[in-house]
Amino acid sequence: MKRPRAFHGMEFSGMGITFNTYLVGPMGAGKSTIGKQLSKSLNVEFLDSDNEIIKRTGADIPLIFELEGEAGFRKRESAVIADLTDKCPILMATGGGAVLSPENRENLRNTGFVIYLKTSVNQQLRRTSRDKNRPLLQTEDPRKKLEELMATRDPLYREVADLIIETDGKHVKNVVKAIISELPEAFQR
Repeated sequence: MKRPRAFHGMEFSGMGITFNTYLVGPMGAGKSTIGKQLSKSLNVEFLDSDNEIIKRTGADIPLIFELEGEAGFRKRESAVIADLTDKCPILMATGGGAVLSPENRENLRNTGFVIYLKTSVNQQLRRTSRDKNRPLLQTEDPRKKLEELMATRDPLYREVADLIIETDGKHVKNVVKAIISELPEAFQR
């Protein structure tokens, strides 16, 4: 586990947090599902950067990809992340590719505590197999695509992460408990 950066004036109170927390990781890692439960436990607002993009544009992600390509989507994603990281305190789930942008990585690193929800390609396939809202997986070989994405993104998730939590085979409640158990300890190191 990586030693976290110093957070001045930020603390964990058990009933709420006074700092931003961000969930990063690949699609299918459980960022949104875990984030919703974690936000209830921490008594903090939950935001999902992908849902915020949909809300602001009035278009779903596959349509944005179709009309603007991945580059257009990533530009929108960076704008939303820059805006949301100005709020405090929040718990935010990012899209799987948010870490591709150096600007996003810097915003996340400099404004909060980053948790990498790590999962295997097998788990990703199980969780995303029927999801048609994943434009990058609309391919002949989703496994190969997920392996390629993981090879590129895993080092970036690790670079930005203050804490890495494995989610494979774990129930949401257990992952939330593991995160909460690490938060106070992480700020005392």
